[in-house]
Amino acid sequence: MTITFKGHSCFTIGISRGKQEQVRILIDPYGPETGFRLSPQEADILLVTHDHADHNNTGAVKGDPVLITHPGEYEVRGVFVQGISSYHDNVKGSERGENTIYVVEDESLRVCHLGDLGQDELTPEQVEQIGNVDVLMIPVGGTYSLDAVAASRVVSQIEPRIVVPMHYALPKFKVKVDGVEKFLKVMGVKEEDPQPKLVLKGRDAEEGVSVVVLKQL
Repeated sequence: MTITFKGHSCFTIGISRGKQEQVRILIDPYGPETGFRLSPQEADILLVTHDHADHNNTGAVKGDPVLITHPGEYEVRGVFVQGISSYHDNVKGSERGENTIYVVEDESLRVCHLGDLGQDELTPEQVEQIGNVDVLMIPVGGTYSLDAVAASRVVSQIEPRIVVPMHYALPKFKVKVDGVEKFLKVMGVKEEDPQPKLVLKGRDAEEGVSVVVLKQL
Protein backbone atom coordinates (compact mmCIF):
# COMPACT_ATOMS: atom_id res chain seq x y z
CA MET A 1 0.00 0.00 0.00
CA THR A 2 1.32 3.41 -1.01
CA ILE A 3 -0.08 6.71 0.29
CA THR A 4 0.66 10.10 -1.28
CA PHE A 5 -0.49 13.59 -0.25
CA LYS A 6 -2.04 15.91 -2.84
CA GLY A 7 -2.50 18.81 -0.44
CA HIS A 8 -5.21 19.97 1.97
CA SER A 9 -7.10 16.75 2.87
CA CYS A 10 -6.59 14.96 -0.44
CA PHE A 11 -4.71 11.67 -0.57
CA THR A 12 -4.24 8.81 -2.98
CA ILE A 13 -3.95 5.23 -1.79
CA GLY A 14 -2.54 2.62 -4.15
CA ILE A 15 -3.09 -1.03 -3.34
CA SER A 16 -1.12 -3.56 -5.38
CA ARG A 17 -2.61 -6.90 -6.33
CA GLY A 18 0.25 -8.74 -7.90
CA LYS A 19 2.29 -7.27 -10.72
CA GLN A 20 -0.54 -6.43 -13.07
CA GLU A 21 -3.34 -4.94 -10.99
CA GLN A 22 -3.59 -1.93 -8.69
CA VAL A 23 -6.62 -0.48 -6.95
CA ARG A 24 -6.48 3.32 -6.83
CA ILE A 25 -8.34 5.24 -4.12
CA LEU A 26 -8.71 9.02 -4.03
CA ILE A 27 -10.00 10.90 -0.99
CA ASP A 28 -11.41 14.47 -0.88
CA PRO A 29 -10.31 16.10 -4.16
CA TYR A 30 -10.35 19.89 -3.78
CA GLY A 31 -11.37 22.73 -6.08
CA PRO A 32 -9.38 25.82 -7.15
CA GLU A 33 -11.01 27.88 -4.37
CA THR A 34 -8.29 26.54 -2.08
CA GLY A 35 -5.54 28.29 -4.02
CA PHE A 36 -4.21 24.92 -5.18
CA ARG A 37 -4.85 23.34 -8.55
CA LEU A 38 -5.38 19.60 -8.47
CA SER A 39 -4.10 17.89 -11.60
CA PRO A 40 -6.48 15.36 -13.23
CA GLN A 41 -6.56 12.22 -11.12
CA GLU A 42 -7.43 8.62 -11.92
CA ALA A 43 -9.21 6.45 -9.37
CA ASP A 44 -11.18 3.24 -9.00
CA ILE A 45 -12.71 4.35 -5.68
CA LEU A 46 -13.50 7.98 -4.83
CA LEU A 47 -14.29 8.95 -1.23
CA VAL A 48 -15.82 12.33 -0.33
CA THR A 49 -16.13 13.13 3.37
CA HIS A 50 -18.54 16.07 3.01
CA ASP A 51 -20.06 18.32 0.40
CA HIS A 52 -17.81 21.39 0.58
CA ALA A 53 -15.91 22.73 -2.44
CA ASP A 54 -12.50 22.05 -0.91
CA HIS A 55 -13.34 18.34 -0.56
CA ASN A 56 -15.82 17.38 -3.30
CA ASN A 57 -14.22 18.25 -6.64
CA THR A 58 -15.25 15.00 -8.32
CA GLY A 59 -14.80 16.65 -11.72
CA ALA A 60 -11.03 16.39 -11.27
CA VAL A 61 -11.26 12.59 -11.41
CA LYS A 62 -10.99 10.71 -14.69
CA GLY A 63 -12.73 7.49 -15.56
CA ASP A 64 -15.72 5.99 -13.82
CA PRO A 65 -14.76 5.47 -10.16
CA VAL A 66 -17.12 4.08 -7.56
CA LEU A 67 -18.19 7.20 -5.64
CA ILE A 68 -18.84 6.92 -1.90
CA THR A 69 -20.19 9.95 -0.05
CA HIS A 70 -22.11 8.66 2.96
CA PRO A 71 -21.78 6.41 6.02
CA GLY A 72 -22.21 2.69 5.44
CA GLU A 73 -20.29 -0.45 4.57
CA TYR A 74 -18.93 -0.99 1.08
CA GLU A 75 -16.74 -3.49 -0.74
CA VAL A 76 -15.14 -2.54 -4.05
CA ARG A 77 -12.62 -4.75 -5.85
CA GLY A 78 -11.73 -6.54 -2.65
CA VAL A 79 -11.24 -3.33 -0.64
CA PHE A 80 -13.52 -2.84 2.36
CA VAL A 81 -14.64 0.73 3.09
CA GLN A 82 -16.57 1.78 6.17
CA GLY A 83 -18.13 5.24 6.42
CA ILE A 84 -18.78 6.48 9.96
CA SER A 85 -21.05 9.40 10.88
CA SER A 86 -19.45 12.40 12.59
CA TYR A 87 -19.71 16.19 12.76
CA HIS A 88 -17.84 19.04 11.09
CA ASP A 89 -18.12 21.09 14.29
CA ASN A 90 -18.40 20.61 18.03
CA VAL A 91 -22.14 21.37 18.20
CA LYS A 92 -23.56 18.29 16.44
CA GLY A 93 -23.35 19.78 12.97
CA SER A 94 -25.43 22.90 13.60
CA GLU A 95 -22.64 25.17 12.29
CA ARG A 96 -20.93 23.26 9.48
CA GLY A 97 -22.93 20.08 9.02
CA GLU A 98 -22.04 16.41 9.03
CA ASN A 99 -18.80 14.68 8.09
CA THR A 100 -18.05 11.08 7.14
CA ILE A 101 -15.02 9.32 8.60
CA TYR A 102 -13.70 6.57 6.33
CA VAL A 103 -11.83 3.42 7.26
CA VAL A 104 -10.21 1.65 4.31
CA GLU A 105 -9.12 -1.93 4.87
CA ASP A 106 -7.14 -4.20 2.60
CA GLU A 107 -6.05 -7.57 3.97
CA SER A 108 -4.13 -6.74 7.18
CA LEU A 109 -3.85 -2.93 6.79
CA ARG A 110 -6.37 -0.34 7.98
CA VAL A 111 -6.28 3.36 7.10
CA CYS A 112 -8.58 5.98 8.63
CA HIS A 113 -9.29 9.41 7.10
CA LEU A 114 -11.13 11.71 9.51
CA GLY A 115 -12.23 14.28 6.92
CA ASP A 116 -13.05 17.66 8.45
CA LEU A 117 -13.76 16.27 11.88
CA GLY A 118 -14.73 19.12 14.20
CA GLN A 119 -15.56 17.18 17.36
CA ASP A 120 -13.07 17.82 20.16
CA GLU A 121 -13.42 14.16 21.07
CA LEU A 122 -14.79 11.08 19.40
CA THR A 123 -17.69 9.30 21.02
CA PRO A 124 -17.08 5.78 22.41
CA GLU A 125 -19.25 4.43 19.57
CA GLN A 126 -17.11 6.16 16.94
CA VAL A 127 -13.91 4.86 18.52
CA GLU A 128 -15.31 1.35 18.48
CA GLN A 129 -16.36 1.63 14.84
CA ILE A 130 -12.94 2.94 13.79
CA GLY A 131 -11.19 0.11 15.64
CA ASN A 132 -7.49 -0.67 15.32
CA VAL A 133 -5.83 1.61 12.76
CA ASP A 134 -2.42 1.47 11.09
CA VAL A 135 -2.54 4.95 9.55
CA LEU A 136 -4.61 7.91 10.75
CA MET A 137 -5.06 10.96 8.51
CA ILE A 138 -6.12 13.78 10.83
CA PRO A 139 -6.88 17.52 10.42
CA VAL A 140 -4.67 19.68 12.65
CA GLY A 141 -5.00 23.30 11.46
CA GLY A 142 -7.98 24.40 13.55
CA THR A 143 -10.58 27.04 12.58
CA TYR A 144 -12.79 24.66 10.54
CA SER A 145 -11.76 21.36 12.12
CA LEU A 146 -9.52 20.01 14.89
CA ASP A 147 -6.70 22.19 16.19
CA ALA A 148 -3.37 20.78 17.39
CA VAL A 149 -4.48 20.05 20.96
CA ALA A 150 -7.81 18.48 20.00
CA ALA A 151 -6.09 16.44 17.27
CA SER A 152 -3.60 15.04 19.78
CA ARG A 153 -6.54 14.07 22.00
CA VAL A 154 -8.20 12.18 19.14
CA VAL A 155 -4.89 10.47 18.33
CA SER A 156 -4.82 9.24 21.94
CA GLN A 157 -8.33 7.88 21.56
CA ILE A 158 -7.54 5.91 18.39
CA GLU A 159 -3.89 4.97 19.10
CA PRO A 160 -2.80 4.34 15.48
CA ARG A 161 0.65 3.15 14.44
CA ILE A 162 1.23 6.15 12.16
CA VAL A 163 -0.31 9.64 12.16
CA VAL A 164 -0.36 11.73 8.97
CA PRO A 165 -1.45 15.36 9.56
CA MET A 166 -3.60 17.19 7.00
CA HIS A 167 -5.73 20.34 6.63
CA TYR A 168 -3.00 22.77 7.73
CA ALA A 169 -1.39 25.89 6.23
CA LEU A 170 0.61 25.36 3.04
CA PRO A 171 2.04 27.83 0.47
CA LYS A 172 -0.74 29.32 -1.73
CA PHE A 173 -3.46 27.91 0.52
CA LYS A 174 -6.19 30.54 0.79
CA VAL A 175 -7.79 29.19 3.97
CA LYS A 176 -6.43 30.67 7.21
CA VAL A 177 -5.46 27.74 9.41
CA ASP A 178 -2.47 26.91 11.60
CA GLY A 179 0.70 25.34 10.29
CA VAL A 180 1.61 21.74 10.99
CA GLU A 181 4.38 22.80 13.39
CA LYS A 182 1.89 23.41 16.21
CA PHE A 183 0.67 19.84 16.02
CA LEU A 184 4.22 18.47 15.82
CA LYS A 185 5.14 20.40 18.97
CA VAL A 186 2.15 19.02 20.87
CA MET A 187 3.09 15.52 19.72
CA GLY A 188 6.72 15.98 20.78
CA VAL A 189 8.12 15.85 17.24
CA LYS A 190 11.20 18.09 16.88
CA GLU A 191 11.70 18.04 13.09
CA GLU A 192 9.16 18.19 10.28
CA ASP A 193 11.20 16.17 7.70
CA PRO A 194 8.47 15.72 5.02
CA GLN A 195 8.48 12.42 3.15
CA PRO A 196 7.45 11.99 -0.52
CA LYS A 197 5.18 9.04 0.22
CA LEU A 198 4.29 6.45 2.81
CA VAL A 199 4.79 2.80 1.85
CA LEU A 200 3.26 0.08 4.01
CA LYS A 201 4.09 -3.58 3.59
CA GLY A 202 2.28 -4.92 6.64
CA ARG A 203 2.29 -4.54 10.39
CA ASP A 204 5.60 -4.56 12.21
CA ALA A 205 6.59 -4.95 15.86
CA GLU A 206 7.13 -1.25 16.58
CA GLU A 207 5.22 0.21 19.51
CA GLY A 208 4.01 3.77 20.07
CA VAL A 209 2.76 6.38 17.60
CA SER A 210 4.89 7.77 14.76
CA VAL A 211 4.05 11.09 13.06
CA VAL A 212 4.82 11.27 9.34
CA VAL A 213 4.51 14.56 7.45
CA LEU A 214 4.05 14.01 3.71
CA LYS A 215 5.11 16.38 0.94
CA GLN A 216 2.40 17.77 -1.28
CA LEU A 217 2.83 16.07 -4.66
